[in-house]
Amino acid sequence: MRDYKKLEIWRKAHLLTQMIYTKVVVCFPKEETYALSSQIKRAAYSIPLNIVEGCGRLTERDFARFLDQALGSAHETEYCALLSFDLGYIEGDIYNEINKQVNEVKAMLIAFIKALRSDNVKSDRS
Repeated sequence: MRDYKKLEIWRKAHLLTQMIYTKVVVCFPKEETYALSSQIKRAAYSIPLNIVEGCGRLTERDFARFLDQALGSAHETEYCALLSFDLGYIEGDIYNEINKQVNEVKAMLIAFIKALRSDNVKSDRS
């Protein structure tokens, strides 16, 4: 088991989630409260939540599976941000910052997943 608070990927995902809450959904019109606003928040907080849940698993394989889920949520967050921008709910500078952070989180997740799976392959061969 790992301490998720020590993982840089968790910290970045947590900051991304905070940004969604403080800079994105506050810009949405009232009619989006239970639609896109709710969806982008769920997608964003699913990223660090899946990392946290994976940290509580005993095997690298299980941890990688939860990181896969986090990656899916990162893609979902990315699209929700794009839609928010295209609908005119957020400005370009906010969208660009979200997009940058999402891409950093995705890259880190992909690298972490590859490393875990590579270690699994090595362990299976031993």
